[in-house]
Amino acid sequence: MTSEIPGQNLPTPVPPVPDVVVVIPALNEESHIAKVIVGAHRQTPWVIVCDDGSNDMTGEISEKLGAMVIRHDTNLGKGMALRDLFQKARSMGADIVVSMDGDGQHDPSDIPLVLKPILDGKADVVNGSRFLKENSMPDHRRVGGAILTDLANAVSHENLTDTQSGLRAYSKAALDVIEVKEHAMGVDAQLLIDAAQKGLRITEVPTGVTYGGDTSTYNPAKHGTYVLLSILRVAAERSPLLYLGLPGVIFALIGLGFSLSTVALYNSSHYFSLPQAMIALGSLLVGLLLIVGAMLLFVINNLVLRLRRG
Repeated sequence: MTSEIPGQNLPTPVPPVPDVVVVIPALNEESHIAKVIVGAHRQTPWVIVCDDGSNDMTGEISEKLGAMVIRHDTNLGKGMALRDLFQKARSMGADIVVSMDGDGQHDPSDIPLVLKPILDGKADVVNGSRFLKENSMPDHRRVGGAILTDLANAVSHENLTDTQSGLRAYSKAALDVIEVKEHAMGVDAQLLIDAAQKGLRITEVPTGVTYGGDTSTYNPAKHGTYVLLSILRVAAERSPLLYLGLPGVIFALIGLGFSLSTVALYNSSHYFSLPQAMIALGSLLVGLLLIVGAMLLFVINNLVLRLRRG
């Protein structure tokens, strides 16, 4: 007669696959992160925080409140934080990932708003727009955001209202194809441009925002510069002949014009204008560099496209 231990033949329980995972990049957010995590936990038990090199208690507070924590030893930037958060969510088999900032500006109760279009099968990426409803916002953020959004729309050929929003939802299909290429604050615009380029369905919903003082990690000028450079870099990579080649031709023509003017002035008066010559030489060099860069990027893009098709 053999004895059995009750339950010994039962299968090992398998952890449930999360439907919705909330991911939060955070840098020195000990004053705000608790409110964000508690609010996110009201929507889903699956919350992941990336402590991106904080020198405060951001990571410890997050763990105490039941969030999974990814730690960077040094500050790598919001883009790298999102990259690691997305990778972790993919490894967990998440159906939908919601990203939100750790500074408390987003209302976690808005999470169902960005989820709904994906759950209804109407979108792959849902952007929470601060400009589709009445929100109290500093003037520099409103104006700067509008300018950067217009630039991002010109590159992506979308008609969005808030490409700098940190509150978004991504479907599993979107997470499988979008790529994080920007390390810093320009990642929000870059992800939308990448999603549009890959034919994903993008929609927006109105969401709230709260600014208790200026919560941004960077000052507005630095933040705006990061985003602007990111948009220009993505534009140059996507359409190098347009965004690099055309300016290169313009600079080359300007240089040629100043060169002819310098020669004509010297022939008529025997006066060599050093300022005109410097402008001519500088414009020609810039034009040549831009044209060569555009041609190289064009060839590389075509090679990459052929490899992907192959």
